[in-house]
Amino acid sequence: MQPFTQHTGLTVPLNRNDIDTDQIIPKQFLKRIERSGFGEFAFYEWRYDNTGVPQPDFELNRPEYQGASILLARKNFGCGSSREHAPWALSGFGFRIIIASSFADIFYNNALKNGLLPVRLSEKQIDELFKFESANKPMHLMVDLTNRTITDGKTISLTFEIDDVRRHCLLNGLDDIGITLQSETCITEYEKNRGII
Repeated sequence: MQPFTQHTGLTVPLNRNDIDTDQIIPKQFLKRIERSGFGEFAFYEWRYDNTGVPQPDFELNRPEYQGASILLARKNFGCGSSREHAPWALSGFGFRIIIASSFADIFYNNALKNGLLPVRLSEKQIDELFKFESANKPMHLMVDLTNRTITDGKTISLTFEIDDVRRHCLLNGLDDIGITLQSETCITEYEKNRGII
């Protein structure tokens, strides 16, 4: 997993509650067995009409948001099924950070385990970010995981909370396998003593 310390990027607003995992990555695209290749299908049913033509009014299709790497949404982001494909699709599309007032628990943990940073802010702070973005396009934010801060370098200055263990893992690029491999010497010694190897 790629370490995450600090990221500056264009923010795209998706002004919706309850964005579920089937909207993030529709079920018909879950046939792949690799983690890669899901980005092109992110929000597919919102991005395209029934004939596959891009919907020009959908935020992710608008020219001013091309290349966005920060997604701003509202409450209960990632609800629905527990598919890990959702953070894979978001990362594959180019997002590094999702900012919302709340996340579904399974999505939140899946995101962190896959190097995607979900940032929880209060609903008031989310409202203020939507208003600020609307009046100040394009909005670029800098998210600093080391200091747990969000800023635009001028007006916006916010802090956020994140579990210390998850923060440590992101800062050091450690997924669950990486955490286990930190104890590889002890595991090998144990297996030798047990006659496993």
